[in-house]
Parts: sequence; C-alpha cells; structure tokens
Amino acid sequence: MKYSPHDYQAQAVKFILEHPTAAVFLGMGLGKTVITLTALQILEGQGKTRRALIIAPKRVAESTWPAEIEKWDHINLDYRVAVGTKAERAQAVDSDATVTIINRENLPWLYQHLGGKWPYDTVIIDELSSFKSHASQRVKVMVKARRHIERIVGLTGTPASNGLMDLFAQFRVLDDGQRLGKFITHFRNDFFDPDKRSAYQVFTWKPKPDGEKRIYDAIADVTMSMQTTDFLTLPELTMQSVVVEMSKGEKKTYTDLKKDMVATINDDDVIDAGSAGVLALKLQQLANGAIYNDATATKYTVLHDRKLDALEDLHESANGHPLLVAYWFKHDADRIKERFDGVREIRTPEDIADWNAGKIDMALIHPASAGHGLNLQTGGHLMVWFGLTWSLELYQQANARLFRQGQREPVTVTHIVTAGSVDERILVALEKKDLTQSALLDAVRAELTVGEVVGVGS
Repeated sequence: MKYSPHDYQAQAVKFILEHPTAAVFLGMGLGKTVITLTALQILEGQGKTRRALIIAPKRVAESTWPAEIEKWDHINLDYRVAVGTKAERAQAVDSDATVTIINRENLPWLYQHLGGKWPYDTVIIDELSSFKSHASQRVKVMVKARRHIERIVGLTGTPASNGLMDLFAQFRVLDDGQRLGKFITHFRNDFFDPDKRSAYQVFTWKPKPDGEKRIYDAIADVTMSMQTTDFLTLPELTMQSVVVEMSKGEKKTYTDLKKDMVATINDDDVIDAGSAGVLALKLQQLANGAIYNDATATKYTVLHDRKLDALEDLHESANGHPLLVAYWFKHDADRIKERFDGVREIRTPEDIADWNAGKIDMALIHPASAGHGLNLQTGGHLMVWFGLTWSLELYQQANARLFRQGQREPVTVTHIVTAGSVDERILVALEKKDLTQSALLDAVRAELTVGEVVGVGS
C-alpha cells in the first residue's frame, strides 16, 4: 500500500530522525507504527542504523509490527520475530536481520542469550509506559544495555497513567538518567513531597509546587506529544453509564464483606477477604455479580445477575449492531457466555478478522490482553464495560479499539455500574488520573509548523 502521510505523521518522522533520544507520545490511532517504521527505513537507507530492536507487547510483536512492515510499499526492512520457544527466539536473534521484533517479557532472556554482546544500535520501545517500574527486570536490562544503544525511541499514548512518578523509569531507560536522574530516591526528593504517610513510612507522594513544571521542562527537548483529537476528525464519542441496583439482601452481603471482611452468600458459602487488597478485588467481583470462593479461582458463587440483565437490554437496544464487551474476571466471561448465544472472545487473528467482517454479534475482550495494537474499529462502534479496571492505560487503550482512525460511526462507550459499589469509585479514580496525564501531554504537545515536515511517501 502506498503511504501518503498526514502532516503530523511527517512531523513525527522528522522528530525521530533529528533526535537520537526520542520520547514520542502519540495519541491512539495516529499511526505510531508506520511513523516509526518510516523513520527507521530512512535511517537504514542513510547508513545511520545497522540493526534495530523493536520491543512490544507479545501480541503486537507477533502480529501488528510484522503486518505493518509487509503492508507499506515504502518499507523494505528485513525482519525476524523473536517470539515463541527458546530455539525459535534464538534463531530469530542470531539471523542478523536488520530488525528484530521481541516481546518485552523476553528481554531478560535476550540479554542473557547475547552474553553481553549487544548488537542493536537502535531500539524502539512500543508502549514505553510498560517500563514505568524501576525495579522491573525489563527496566534493569535496558539500563544495562543503554550504553550500547545509539538511537532509542519510546512510544506511548499514556506516559503517566498513574501520575508523574511513572516517568522516572521510562526516562531512565531513554536517556540513561540525564534528565530525571539515575536514582528513584533522588527523583522523588527533587520533584515531590510526601503526601500520605505514617510516622515511619510515606505511602504517596505529590509534586512540589514547581515540581510538575520542572519535570516538563526537563524532558521537553526530547519529547513530542500529539493527541488524537488534535489531528484527526473522528466520529462523535459518547460516554455513558447504565446504573443497576442490588436487592436489599444483595446489598447486605456486599456491605457485610466491606465492613467485616467476611460475608455469607446464599446461606452457605462463606467469603473471607483476609486483607484490604483482597477485599478490593472481592468487592469488585460482587459488583459484577459473582465471586470466587476458593483459592484456585476456579469455583465461584453467583450473587446477582443485575449486570447481565443490563447487558441484555443493551444488546436488544443495539438493534443488530455488534457489541464489544470488556470484562475483568474470568467468571464475568463465563457468565456472559452462558447467558448469550454466539459470544466469542477476541484472542486470535481469525477472531479479529471475523469481528471486523461483522460475523460476531457479541465479542469479549480482556483489557490486559486486548488493549494495545488491535484494530477493531471496522467491526462495530458500541462498547460495553461489564467489569471496570482501575488502570487508566488499559481503559483508554481498550476504548481506542473502536474509537480510532477508520471508524465511520459514532462510538458509544457504556459502563455498567452497580450503585453503591466500588464501581463508582473506579470511575472517579479514572477521571482523576486522566487529569494528571492530560496536564503532562499538554505541557509537551507538539505544534504543527507548516513547511517543516519531512517529505516521506511522496
């Protein structure tokens, strides 16, 4: 396919070419994959890169990046995908291909396999936000390898989904600590003050009065930010909630568990939360209508069908239009499949193709496995959140499976919310987190300059 880039895409290519260290915060649907491949193709043609490593979520590494390389006429890069068995990964890495594509979970294996001989002068990290934990193995590997890397590009649309503290590890990987420091303790002390704390421990941190601005200023020279709504004319997006009410008895069960961390369901099954962390998960399950009652999370007890009833109403009101339903717990999916005929979970390329061909009436996705890189906008425009997630990143990415470039219909995202439950708190938390992230993106947003774009694909 011939590539005719939009001005914003050409500007993003130019930014990557001009910045050996580049943090590219691209909104959903802006075409970050083809932008990056175009820059990589130019660099390879100019002799400025010999071998490149693309690090991505597993499904995106397996399907999206290879498909994009094959799709565009102007991309002629020799590549191998290092996903699969150890032997398959080793064969891909040892092939000396120009581009190696690997899933992030295999980074520790890759470093060990290479034995300290890092061959990649260029590294592209797709979903840089998954490198936000400074203690993770993937971050530690990249910190070790960074001195061998001449060019690095970090791609994400959600750089600070849980707050500005997320940025430390991401920029530790990108610039080896030049802008935000090499140590998390120094970063905290420089830019943050303790927020919630006990006499001996700090639980949360808040930016110093000038901390937020100083962070933005520190990273601005290597950061480009573009949001989807700035550059694409997308169909209208409607966000709405359908509220369901538990019965008096169901509310009592929920309240008992919340107050006492122990509750009895159906006069038989005793649910013991045990800890605050477990309690939060169990309350979320009860809000959805069922709860696991054994340690193996295989057996569950049903408390109510309120959300299933609401989903049935939404299905009926869709008038034949397909529904994409996001769930969180496995029993959510099990119960939905029991209630409705022909439900399919989006797991394989065949599932994706059938959904986009209009062959699936109701499809299920789990945000943690079907968020990044899946193009589902051709198959429908109605999304339902049966079970919510606390993760802003997963929430936004899942919504963007439908609300993205190529969508021809107004998109409606509906949350099924159980009144008086943790669902209400989750929605509020998602809104508050979005405020911090939006502030970050606004601070480094790119301004399109007419005439200062690189001509690619012409």
